[in-house]
Amino acid sequence: MTGPISSDKTAAQLHRLAQDDGRAEAAPLLGGRHGKHDALALMTGAAGYTDDLALPRMLHCKLVRSPHAHARIAAIDTSRAEALQGVHAVLVGSELPTPYGVIPWTPDEHALALHKVRYVGDPVAAVAAESEDVANEACRRIDVQYEVLPALVDPEEALRRGDVKIHDDNKHGNVTKRVQLAFGDVDAALAEAPLVIEGHYRFHGSAHAPIEPHCAVAVVDGKGLLTVWSATQVPHYLQRELSKVLCLPMRQIRVIQPAVGGAFGGKSEPFALEFCVARLAQKTGRPVKCLYTREEVFLAHRGRHPFDMRYRTAFSADGRILAVDSRALLDGGAYSSFGLVTTYYSGQLLAAPYAFGSYRFDSTRVYTNKPACGPKRGHGSVQPRFALEVQLDKASRALGLDPFELRRRNFMGEHATTVNGFHVGSNGFLLCLDAVERASGWRDKWGRLPAGRGIGVAGSCYISGTNYCIYPTELPQSAVQMALDRSGRVRVFAGTSDIGQGSTTMIATIAAHELGVELDDVRVVAADSDLCPVDLGAYSSRITLMAGNACAQAAKTLGMRVREVVGEAWGVPAERIVLAHRRATDPEDPNRWMPIQEAFILAEGKYGLLGATGSYNTPKTGVHGDYRGGTIGASPAYSFTAHVTEVEVDQETGEVRVVQIWCAHDCGKAISPVLVEGQIEGSVYMGAAEAVMELHEVMPSGLRDPRQRRDSGPGRDGLLAASSLLDYRIPTSLDVPQLSAIIVEAPDPHGPYGAKEAGEGPLHSAIPAIANAVFDAVGVRIDHLPISPAKVLRALRERSGTC
Repeated sequence: MTGPISSDKTAAQLHRLAQDDGRAEAAPLLGGRHGKHDALALMTGAAGYTDDLALPRMLHCKLVRSPHAHARIAAIDTSRAEALQGVHAVLVGSELPTPYGVIPWTPDEHALALHKVRYVGDPVAAVAAESEDVANEACRRIDVQYEVLPALVDPEEALRRGDVKIHDDNKHGNVTKRVQLAFGDVDAALAEAPLVIEGHYRFHGSAHAPIEPHCAVAVVDGKGLLTVWSATQVPHYLQRELSKVLCLPMRQIRVIQPAVGGAFGGKSEPFALEFCVARLAQKTGRPVKCLYTREEVFLAHRGRHPFDMRYRTAFSADGRILAVDSRALLDGGAYSSFGLVTTYYSGQLLAAPYAFGSYRFDSTRVYTNKPACGPKRGHGSVQPRFALEVQLDKASRALGLDPFELRRRNFMGEHATTVNGFHVGSNGFLLCLDAVERASGWRDKWGRLPAGRGIGVAGSCYISGTNYCIYPTELPQSAVQMALDRSGRVRVFAGTSDIGQGSTTMIATIAAHELGVELDDVRVVAADSDLCPVDLGAYSSRITLMAGNACAQAAKTLGMRVREVVGEAWGVPAERIVLAHRRATDPEDPNRWMPIQEAFILAEGKYGLLGATGSYNTPKTGVHGDYRGGTIGASPAYSFTAHVTEVEVDQETGEVRVVQIWCAHDCGKAISPVLVEGQIEGSVYMGAAEAVMELHEVMPSGLRDPRQRRDSGPGRDGLLAASSLLDYRIPTSLDVPQLSAIIVEAPDPHGPYGAKEAGEGPLHSAIPAIANAVFDAVGVRIDHLPISPAKVLRALRERSGTC
């Protein structure tokens, strides 16, 4: 061994440590079966969540919410609340008059309603008090006078009514966005096709239901620096909107994301509580915390949009897709949220993995007097995927083809362009189909199972991040700063948001792989706007591809410096040096090695402090078509998925039991296979829940128990049907089917080591696979979700003529 000796350890000690820790034959980190980097802290309760913060002199914030779905605010009297002992401040909408919105072109929300409320639960005022009990009492003492307006809770009525506008300044009535795009001659294909399948599909609303409710804490220091801790998944966007609404420069705002107990898209934009705690902290000079109740989480919502969809699909005699014609009405709720993007995604993300001869979609999103919808896992493309995959199943039956064969015949291929101009690189969809066909025993089961038992297949595709930032910029979408310590540790500063998907582990794995250390030697500091470079957040399955590339860039830079110095010391080329398992080695001379700590010390001695940065931005050419809206839905890489489900249907009760789901997912390269399998299983679980259980809806007044109604006016429409986890049905451990997660690797040149997304794509086709399996079991189609016992019974009775 050559080179200088550490000042605090002898050469013999370093060798002994390396021999104890270095495992030359150990499994590789990249692609190895290791657990989460932060698993111990999460399992033992050591991880700190936002609500765990208890700052000295901290006040508690509660919100006054509207009891009406649609009303003008005539007056607000806060005097009785302000007079209550223990109340330190009251806040109303006029103190936060600047509108906000995560999409910069549609800022239609206020932290607190200014002149009008638009759904039951719309926040109107906020209180900061010594305790939650005092704050709640103060809220009850705030007198809000309303002029009740007609409530529109049906999207078709909202579209039709010109006399009632939910947003008075909207130029298009109650339409928030309409997208009409066509590619090829759809009408001609429909007219000439030997087979046209028509279908009317309804996809219901569903909520994210994370374990952790929304929570935010704010404090202002003596120099005016505002620090906000939030259970958000987009710290950067939150910092931007706080700056806008509070009229503060971004340099005076620090946003920190502690551990997050689940999000699934439900925390991917700013909410009222973050603005309120920030302003109340400014007003009182004390820290302020706001924790939503479970009911408030359901009211804040931003869950899956209900879709009403009508599809016509033309097929050739041998099963080729000649045309797809789609019309969709999206129920957006009271505010825009991500709705502009959702409307595009409802059509743009459907054109893979199959080759369409021609394609047209017409999607309209409308405001309704309900909690706003937004992005839920698989944003905007889960609903149309359900419709298309059921259409394909219907076509396979009509043509006498095995559903697998129909999908194989329409496979678009690798390194191809979709009908709407998106470039697809690697594509493992056929491998996914092969995998689930084998694993499920499809050929022995399809059409051969006893009555009441069925099997179904479906496929899907999803983006690995959006090609463009939410706001116009040429700046990188993700960046990291990395430093090597003379102790043998690696520090990584990244703006990424770990919401349970394991992004911290992904970053640590890449750093450890490139720098020859173990996972526990990497310390990742993330999601702190003062300490970390910008990452845009945890949405659209972007972090592995984008932050992973940035991390790999920085780590490779530092790794090369270390190899160069070691190579110089040994008189060999740097390319011969291998860094792995806390050692630097020369594979051509196995007896020559040194502990990684000493290698780091050598490099620091030559270069000084060892630090590097990495950043990533998406390709801007050859990715999408050149037309208005052609950028929305474009991605550097796409994942692909196939599902097979097996179900049992009780023909006397209509109950559907999902027995087993096989899911094969093309993630490009599984950097951490255990985490990828976890993401597949979590996605499939959520998809199965949406297919047969979940339903987030509001009740029109005529459907409620009259004893629960406080008045009979039109403003009482819009109460949540389920506002707690007792009422909102999600599967327990006893309800979860057997899940089989199969990893398929078709590496993509745009991904780090070929990696693509795995956090959202595995959800999509679970739902239509279940619907197709129900048809295989009992011969009836349930095209309006969820697949409830009542719907199954009704369909069975209609088929038998007993209804």
